[in-house]
Amino acid sequence: MSGQVASADPGTRWLFGDQLGPHFLDAADQPVLMIESRRVFARRRFHRQKAHLVLSAMRHRAAELGDRCTYVRADTYAEAVTAAQADGVDLSVCQPTSFAAVRLVERLDDVRMLPARGFATSRDEFTDWAGGRKSKSLLMEDFYRLARKRLGVLMDGDDPVQGRWNFDAENRGGPPKPAERVQRDGAGVLDVPPPWWPEEDEIDAEVRADLDRWAADGDVTFIGDDGPRLFPATAAEAQSALGRFLDGRLSAFGRYEDAMLADDPWMAHSLLSSSLNLGLLDPVDVVHTAEQAYRAGDAPIEAVEGFVRQVIGWRDYMWNLYWHLGDDYRHGNELQAREPLPAWFADLDADAVQARCLSSILRDVRQHGWVHHIPRLMVLGNYGLQRGWRPDQLTDWFHRAFVDGYDWVMVPNVVGMSQYADGGRITTKPYAGGGAYINRMSDYCKPCAYSPTVRVGEKACPFTAGYWWFLNRHRDGLSGNFRMKQPLMGLTRLSDLEALVEQEDERGSRAP
Repeated sequence: MSGQVASADPGTRWLFGDQLGPHFLDAADQPVLMIESRRVFARRRFHRQKAHLVLSAMRHRAAELGDRCTYVRADTYAEAVTAAQADGVDLSVCQPTSFAAVRLVERLDDVRMLPARGFATSRDEFTDWAGGRKSKSLLMEDFYRLARKRLGVLMDGDDPVQGRWNFDAENRGGPPKPAERVQRDGAGVLDVPPPWWPEEDEIDAEVRADLDRWAADGDVTFIGDDGPRLFPATAAEAQSALGRFLDGRLSAFGRYEDAMLADDPWMAHSLLSSSLNLGLLDPVDVVHTAEQAYRAGDAPIEAVEGFVRQVIGWRDYMWNLYWHLGDDYRHGNELQAREPLPAWFADLDADAVQARCLSSILRDVRQHGWVHHIPRLMVLGNYGLQRGWRPDQLTDWFHRAFVDGYDWVMVPNVVGMSQYADGGRITTKPYAGGGAYINRMSDYCKPCAYSPTVRVGEKACPFTAGYWWFLNRHRDGLSGNFRMKQPLMGLTRLSDLEALVEQEDERGSRAP
């Protein structure tokens, strides 16, 4: 475990609600302060299952700690901290995960802020790496390789196992054909063991009753459906979920990493993002455990490498870019996207949408508070990019609507990668795509009211038409991007461009 550090007198550790694993404490008997603030949920409309998961995880952790934990329910964090200090409590806290929370701690007197935990690459290590790049860009691939070397993950001496760092080419398969799927609960799903699911207990029942009462009193409002709880709320549950993923699911993860099935939102994904982001799992432990599956011959290298890349590559890259780029980065809007988020999207009204991919994925978010990275990027984010929705509003929506959503996760992922609102500081081109990509990577299109090959008319796919509409609006601004040269040239070959633009101008942000 890369966490606990011996200390003669570690004092009392203030734990935020995303610092819940044992690696956030310095001693086995360290006292703990935890603060639950209803006001957090009153300020913004979170997904009901996200609120349930966070509160359940916090209360489960307090129950585990027993008398070592002072669990305070207060209107504000400052109120609870001041009261604890008035009783003579010496407080320390691991660096929180947002600029706002760091500023809160800095405003408080006599709270020692320690370096962040729960990540594989520290902020100091990233700063040293970024500072040494000089004129070179901060490529994720270079960052990931350095992390592999430093941590000794999937390495044979100084070289990567099998002589390759990257197995992306093997991890881009489309969905399995119907004959290759299995029937489970009346749905055709990937032929892998189902994910591990938790069993709710009396703490979950208490949380549900509290959320019901708060909503009935008008103190809070939510989006999305209520439970049952699907994601781990304790470190032990997270280990069970990790074990199930490694035992039979990891082997198929790589091949189907980017694929989508309407009846199978889980595919072979680990579903561990919320556990990592709540601090229930240590990412270094997770990747070493996955590596053991490869070394034992239980999972192929392409699957394990793809998973390791997500955990100590992309996740840590986003975490460190969040701090490196600064708090003003969230306000980027290079493409001048000004359209407000429409109500049907913001409220997860899947029934208002005819486009099968968008409707199915909004329904999955409404029911579970989670979909994997390709629906997020290439359906939800892609549609917002095409329609010119405000990136700040879309970032906030992803934060609130997903059980694994936090400020540090969503700001660089949505502003930078998904919406190209930073003008290319993270990605080299906008992640805009038409219906052809969705058709290739999913089974959504065949029964849909729209056709991915049609641009204009009643059957015009809103993604296909929207793709060309987007390029046409931004052809001048994107003309200097060498990766956009070929797509922009395609505009000159569209004989129906004028009709397409008129059609999409009229459609706007209306539910497709």
